[in-house]
Amino acid sequence: MEIYISIALITLSVLLVASVLLQQMGSGLSSTFGGGGAAYQTRRGFEKILFRATILFGILIIVGSIVYLAL
Repeated sequence: MEIYISIALITLSVLLVASVLLQQMGSGLSSTFGGGGAAYQTRRGFEKILFRATILFGILIIVGSIVYLAL
């Protein structure tokens, strides 16, 4: 049982890292030096799905870690 949870946690962590790296970074350091406005943008399409998937992967890792510790 523990091996399955370990494999699931490793898979979820890889998916979490991939989803974070796929997200657009925005303006970066340009706002530090006066560039780029502070306009609010809504997420649409794939970006919205990716954002929600990132949150879901994070929650699943937390729940899986708690379950793993309980065993």
